[in-house]
Amino acid sequence: MADQRLDWQPRHPTDLHRTIGSLRRGPGDPSFHLDRDGAVWRATRTPEGVATVRLVQASGGTIRAEAWGPGAGWAVAQAPELMGDADDTSDFDPILDALRDAHRRNPGLRIPRTTLVFEALVPAVLEQKVITLQAHESWRRLLLRFGEVAPGPTARPMRVPPPPATWAVVPVWEWHRAGVDPRRAQTVATAARFAERIDEAARMSRADAVARLTHFPGVGEWTAAEVAQRAFGDADALSIGDYHLSNQVGHALVGRDLTDDEMLEVLEPWRGHRYRVVRLLGASGLPRRPRRGARMPFVDHTWH
Repeated sequence: MADQRLDWQPRHPTDLHRTIGSLRRGPGDPSFHLDRDGAVWRATRTPEGVATVRLVQASGGTIRAEAWGPGAGWAVAQAPELMGDADDTSDFDPILDALRDAHRRNPGLRIPRTTLVFEALVPAVLEQKVITLQAHESWRRLLLRFGEVAPGPTARPMRVPPPPATWAVVPVWEWHRAGVDPRRAQTVATAARFAERIDEAARMSRADAVARLTHFPGVGEWTAAEVAQRAFGDADALSIGDYHLSNQVGHALVGRDLTDDEMLEVLEPWRGHRYRVVRLLGASGLPRRPRRGARMPFVDHTWH
């Protein structure tokens, strides 16, 4: 039996998997699991302690959140917000037929809001300037090495991300073994020492929150946007500077590669919902940029 449970009917169409899937850091993420019956398990560190949350959606749309651990009460109380309860699409105009169709086919795609800023910051930093698979492997290794065993009857062994105090003192050789270069390692360690101030950003305006995040060395516009998409539920947070994004958006909307500046111009009609447009494009099946030439290379940081 769960320590805490909450059942609720979302006030707007909500698709559990499409909404919360953006929080998963690869198929091997030790803090996230999708089991065979469609339930989503998520291990997290709440302001009240560690918790494991199990989310399942009934055929009528009702969602059940069950949680275990010291942070179970906080986790189930926050579950509707996690599932995009505050995500408002009432002023979103798809404009283009292709986007209108994607929006119609995916009415339950919401922007989640965890409110856990530092928790979202660490994997975002790990994803800087490396291929996604490499970053996901670093996250997996570090959680298995330093994460806490997730409470509850998890469908498979899971780990809660380490507390800031642990991230701050991860030995140099452990970063190396996880394939993380000294610059990213130092960014995480520095941010960990100010985790409380970083978590305050969840209660700030968007501008102030971004300013708070980018105040820290190694946290730029791209990283702040990746955090805002998950911790703040920001439907407009655009990952400017992403290795692939501008070209993917360009081919989906105008049929060619775009620079970041051109992408911003193309997406201007959807200001306020630009990240939503990106998510819808990903779910739409619209044309993607053809693969030409080499992918971004795997970078071996273990020699540092």
